[in-house]
Amino acid sequence: MERTVTVAIAEGLHARPAALFVAEAGKQPVAVTLTKEGAETVDAASILGVMTLGAAAGDQVVLATETDGAEAEASLDALAEFLGRETV
Repeated sequence: MERTVTVAIAEGLHARPAALFVAEAGKQPVAVTLTKEGAETVDAASILGVMTLGAAAGDQVVLATETDGAEAEASLDALAEFLGRETV
């Protein structure tokens, strides 16, 4: 299961927003990965991984999980909603 999302956060996924995103990913009941075109797939709950993506405002990223079902969908929804905010 996956979802493509445009990063709306003005600062992108750098420093504070990345830390908050990783914290949110860590709360999810299923493991989620994050991919940006031209970069390797990283664990969404890894601050180092998320920071290395260099995702800026306006970049498209793909949230994915190998799990199906309601928990997986809710996890992707929560993280997509986070990335869709203009401020965090």
